[in-house]
Amino acid sequence: MAILLVTYDLKKPGQDYSDFISTFKKYAWARLSESCYAIDTYKTPNQIYNELKPFMDQNDQVYIITLSNPWDGYGPKDVNDWLHARL
Repeated sequence: MAILLVTYDLKKPGQDYSDFISTFKKYAWARLSESCYAIDTYKTPNQIYNELKPFMDQNDQVYIITLSNPWDGYGPKDVNDWLHARL
């Protein structure tokens, strides 16, 4: 299983991006910042990107990156615990 970082910038004002968000929230996830999530999945970054692509506009941006140890950061305890348990 891999932990993937999904970070995005959705730029179309008024656009309904709920399908975009719910696509990766079907996996175990932790929100790292406003538009950055870590997800726990057996899928590759390319597979996740292909799931998200239908819900994006041409001016949107998304990156899916594999996370691994070592890592460091500061944030809510529940997010830190989630990352420590999976990485």
